[in-house]
Amino acid sequence: MMAENKEGTFRFVVVGGGIAGVTCAEQLASQFPSSDVALLTAAPQIKTVTNFKQVSKTLEEFDVEECPSSVLEEKYTNLKVIQSAVTGLQAELHTLHTVDGQEIQYEKLCICSGGRPKLLTQDNSFVLGIRDTDSAQEFQKQLSKAKRIVVIGNGGIALELVYEVEGCEVIWAVKDKAIGNTFFDAGAAQFLIPSLATEKPGRTAPCRRARYTTEGASAAATSGGDRRVAEPGSALGPDWHEDITLRGVQEEVSHRVTVEYQCEVEKIYTHQEWLQSKHAPHTTDAVSWKVYVQLTNGKTFGCDFIVSATGVVPNTEPFLHGNSFALADDAGLQVDDHMRTSEPDVYAAGDVCTACWEPSPLWQQMRLWTQARQMGWYAGRCMAADALAEPIELDFCFELFSHITKFFNYKVVLLGKFNGQGLGLDQELLLRCTKALEYVKVVLSGGRMMGAVLIGETDLEETFENLILNQMDLTPYGDELLNPNIDIEDYFD
Repeated sequence: MMAENKEGTFRFVVVGGGIAGVTCAEQLASQFPSSDVALLTAAPQIKTVTNFKQVSKTLEEFDVEECPSSVLEEKYTNLKVIQSAVTGLQAELHTLHTVDGQEIQYEKLCICSGGRPKLLTQDNSFVLGIRDTDSAQEFQKQLSKAKRIVVIGNGGIALELVYEVEGCEVIWAVKDKAIGNTFFDAGAAQFLIPSLATEKPGRTAPCRRARYTTEGASAAATSGGDRRVAEPGSALGPDWHEDITLRGVQEEVSHRVTVEYQCEVEKIYTHQEWLQSKHAPHTTDAVSWKVYVQLTNGKTFGCDFIVSATGVVPNTEPFLHGNSFALADDAGLQVDDHMRTSEPDVYAAGDVCTACWEPSPLWQQMRLWTQARQMGWYAGRCMAADALAEPIELDFCFELFSHITKFFNYKVVLLGKFNGQGLGLDQELLLRCTKALEYVKVVLSGGRMMGAVLIGETDLEETFENLILNQMDLTPYGDELLNPNIDIEDYFD
């Protein structure tokens, strides 16, 4: 075992100040109070889990707060937070290199460097990606002067964005036949779409999350020209828009969203290119815009700027050079059921990794907050177990996929194979929908519940979670399963 008193030498090192990294570092610091633990983060603030609530066996709710790293160091005397971006890893030598020239030696390492935005184009000042606090603040600044924006993408950030923006026209281009297809089917999309055309309800309660502030931090976080440096900011909290005003300049426009389906960006023109191009397609706009977006459906829109919300790619770049990590098809670091990568003593958790064990038939990986916390926590447990040569079972949280979120002001609960993932033709759907109130979808296979989508205050999540976990044959109940006049909980208590 390494000597722990040597400067820059730690028993455990975690890279990444997001939820996965902080959760992992906390787990290790509390399990090994006499061992040195280091957390490397490129940003001055770290993400912590607060108000954690176990809603049911697998469903959990929590808030994400940004706070200074000193909060962690005060809580754990053996934990040192090093604010510096990683530029390289020599896995064979158990050594990390940072942008400011530090060499950090570890006995066991966990990479939790998250994902970075898949930007439409890298060097266009009119294209904005939203990923971390700095980019959210830049978006707010640009939006305050905008009359029209074009949003490209169909994931969680795009869904939240188009609903929250006011005082600005939004053109929303999605590559799919329906909105939000990562999270729900076309039926749920149809249930939610009317919310884009109606007045938003006033905020019922103040958000409990801390404000996102990075005063004076931006310059420090973005210094260092090497593109292999880990991205400065970790991902935003689930309610990132709560404390920033998302308003454009059009007073008369409360909420105007136009959705363009099954299309992607063909070409982007600056105003100058637009005027000079003989091939520029015609647009019906009477006003001239700073930038023009030509879509693959033949339509062209002028706007003040473009939001690229097309998801993230695992942020593996700083770690690959000179090492032989096995990568998954989605470019994530492959991890086994102990969260170990293919390099000895190197683990990974959160968005940067891809689960490559044989998963439970009811679980799938999605790069979400809940899974970042679960993976970070479990990776810490695995590193501890391996360090002590103790056996460890795959955690129960990987038994059933479960996620609670909010879209268009509705509570959304996703359970199991909620979109029939991997079930092929062997599935039956039961639906119950009350306009503007609730949408309930159950996925059955061979008479057994495999997944569910619950939108609205349905109070069915715990009952359905139990039915999915115990795989009871529900054939005798047929359509009665969703009969609103029957209290289904009484059936299955």
